[in-house]
Amino acid sequence: MNFVTPAGFRDVMPQEALQREQIVRRVQELFAHHGYAPIETPTLERLDVMETAGHVPDAPFKLFDAAGDLLALRPDVTMQVARLCATRLRGQKGPFKFRYTQRVFRESDARAASRELTQIGLESIGPEGPEADAEVVGLFAEALRTAGLESFKIAIGTVGVLRALLETCPADGDWKNEVLAAYHASDFLRLDELCSEPAIPTAFARAIAALPYIRGGEEAIQQARDLADPLGCGRGLGDLQATYRKLCDEGFADNLLVDFSIMSSFDYYTGIVFEAFAPDAGASLGSGGRYDGMLAAYDGARRPAAGFAFYLEQVMAALAKGAPAQRPLRIAVPKGSLNADTIRVLSEAGLDTTGLDDPGRKLIISNPGVDFVIVRPTDAPVFTALGGCDCGICGKDSIVEADADLVELVDLKYGGCRFVVAQPEGATPAVEERYRKLGSIRVTTKYPRITKAYFDKIGMQVDIIKLHGNIELGPLIGLSERIVDITATGTTLRENNLEVVDEVMPSTARFFANPCAFRTDERVVKLAQTLKSNVNGKE
Repeated sequence: MNFVTPAGFRDVMPQEALQREQIVRRVQELFAHHGYAPIETPTLERLDVMETAGHVPDAPFKLFDAAGDLLALRPDVTMQVARLCATRLRGQKGPFKFRYTQRVFRESDARAASRELTQIGLESIGPEGPEADAEVVGLFAEALRTAGLESFKIAIGTVGVLRALLETCPADGDWKNEVLAAYHASDFLRLDELCSEPAIPTAFARAIAALPYIRGGEEAIQQARDLADPLGCGRGLGDLQATYRKLCDEGFADNLLVDFSIMSSFDYYTGIVFEAFAPDAGASLGSGGRYDGMLAAYDGARRPAAGFAFYLEQVMAALAKGAPAQRPLRIAVPKGSLNADTIRVLSEAGLDTTGLDDPGRKLIISNPGVDFVIVRPTDAPVFTALGGCDCGICGKDSIVEADADLVELVDLKYGGCRFVVAQPEGATPAVEERYRKLGSIRVTTKYPRITKAYFDKIGMQVDIIKLHGNIELGPLIGLSERIVDITATGTTLRENNLEVVDEVMPSTARFFANPCAFRTDERVVKLAQTLKSNVNGKE
């Protein structure tokens, strides 16, 4: 028997446990000093209770109890606090200030990240307005300093503007939901596509597409106001500005970044939102915001509420890296068919690409100010999402298949190809008969995530067989009925008597960034702007 912990879980040994204990104690003493009382919530929660709060991360661990209720290990604490207030504090005036240190459970790629994390946070129920928001954000910054971090940024924004734009824009609900989904995924290229649809009024399309690119200091708030006010959609900007000014007065100016691309994976926020990043951390330290409508979802009574939580493990990882040192910008450069064009666009952007076209056996080409990390296209998103690289280039297909936490920034317009569903010529009757008899068909592919998403969308049951090459052999030797593959010209399909039966998605080369690097390293933003300008100049 192999006596190891489950994937994504681990033991904590004494030295690390002592450090964790010390950080928790100092931070909780800070919260207590500001009047926040401790609470504890159950590890298990009814799934329908969590879903009442709105969109939450997938709860990967679910079970039925003896009563038949579907339970889940909590992926977050905030919704539990809302449920607690609605049930245990019903009718009590408040205000209430709570603090906690609790374990939460998230699904992730267990090869790279923990599925059990420690959240340290607080919730303020009752107070509202810029003063209350500044208290919560200020305590977030103080907590990170208390934990030992010296260099970090808290990006702040507001969901009010986007919500007002979507509510006012004369577009259908499906389009608005897709806009929100693109925002949640930081897929701003998809957002550009949605805003280019002819049916969307130009003024709204321009404002919604431009909003996530607004960032900086207080001047960024004015830029957002210039976009939204003519449409009557400047909701929340006055409060955000007042909050920003108060935080600056309290000495947090160097830790603040106004950033309207900030949008949590939760959709229960109603006002200010914020997220913390540390240089080279690779992932967000934590986040928070105002969620005035959540408590009403449980008991019908609206109560102002705001809070935040950060992950102890992420803060400790940032502490282990020490003070950030100026280092070359790390760019993931794909091998293969995208390589030559990638070198070209990077050179046109002003980077020294000497040696990149003939690296020999070198895996990293170091030139003044930049390290080019040479990787397979399928690995570029992983290297970047986990912080090994700051940014990178690969095809859209590799980004979708990796399902990694990235910010998509520029469609570079080369490497065009498409994902297709194909089968032997004339095989449709046989495929339909098999599906009628067995209720599923077999599909060979190198891209199981893309394949599953496509067939889920059309409502067809399939058995996916992952191969690493020559997937066209699947239907030719009876291993499968269809394939899902990427093609540029269709030559290989035709030479093997395979016909395309449906289109899955197009794919071109994309420039993308690690979310942390995007918000803490101006070099990433400048490179994205240059690449985008160069692409637009050639259209």
